[in-house]
Amino acid sequence: MAATTTPCCAPIAREPLSETDAADLAVMLKAVADPVRLRLLSMIGSHAGGEACVCDLTDAFDLTAPTISHHLKVLRTAGLIDGERRGTWVYYRIIPEAVNKLGALFAPLTESSPGRPGDLELLPV
Repeated sequence: MAATTTPCCAPIAREPLSETDAADLAVMLKAVADPVRLRLLSMIGSHAGGEACVCDLTDAFDLTAPTISHHLKVLRTAGLIDGERRGTWVYYRIIPEAVNKLGALFAPLTESSPGRPGDLELLPV
């Protein structure tokens, strides 16, 4: 019986993560694993001008201001957003390098890596 070749899924990484990279990414993943924080991140990232005032974010949630502040602090501590105080308000913006690093973890490679075949050979049993 002949072997059949079936296309395999593209690899999502060029090489395994180092301990340091895995620890850094785990902090970011933990930060966005909360629905409120994920929504905050998307609201900041999609806001006109690339930054959002905390006053623009709080009305979208049925949460207290201290709770929203806590979630923003978690995102900031994880390195996903940065903020700048202007008068009484804080304006938040995405840190593109951090968000891109997180996104790259799940983006399949478009070109095949050396030593990683694009096809999986299935042998008859």
